[in-house]
Amino acid sequence: MSQTRIALIHATPMAIGPIQEEFLRSWPQVFTTNLLDDSLSQDLADAGVLNDELMNRFSILTDYAHKCGANAVLFTCSAFGPAIEAAQKVVPIPVLKPNEAMVAEALSISPRVVLMTTFDPAARPMQVEIEEMAARKNISLALEVVAVPAALKALQAGDKLEHDRLIAKAAATCKGGDVIMLGQFSMASAAAAVAATGKRVLTSPGAAVALLKRLLR
Repeated sequence: MSQTRIALIHATPMAIGPIQEEFLRSWPQVFTTNLLDDSLSQDLADAGVLNDELMNRFSILTDYAHKCGANAVLFTCSAFGPAIEAAQKVVPIPVLKPNEAMVAEALSISPRVVLMTTFDPAARPMQVEIEEMAARKNISLALEVVAVPAALKALQAGDKLEHDRLIAKAAATCKGGDVIMLGQFSMASAAAAVAATGKRVLTSPGAAVALLKRLLR
């Protein structure tokens, strides 16, 4: 049997390291490939909305990954949920949004959840995704959304320690929530620092790899 191949599609290079590290730790037997289009985030910011051109680019990327032999596709960009949902209809293989596995796991733990983000355009689509999943599961959701844009600036400047520190500091001030979701793949490095505050923490890479293992094994 040929080796399982998973295509990882990124809108920022900062997402590549966290998901590759998670595969090496949790599922090193698979072959992962990386597609990066780092213009997507800037183009979304410039457009202000997910327009038809951006939506179509996600379908093109997904189709390309499938034609290259991928058994599944995982997007790592949190701001493009509707575009990924459209791309799921293009190919006959699993196509995962970055946070769907993490959100499902969080809601299975408690209806009181915290969503943390560092990239402003990602917050609203992710909030909608959480609310829609909670509604489908008939869960009475109590959601707190916390933005830490300064952490992203620190990471972009190469200061991962400051990035993690700022996220953990913000997590410590959360008013409620039984579980904290780090909403972007680039935030995964802060998991240990957030856990040190005594709060339950989930990351997108960890939950996504666990779901792919269940789907493909």
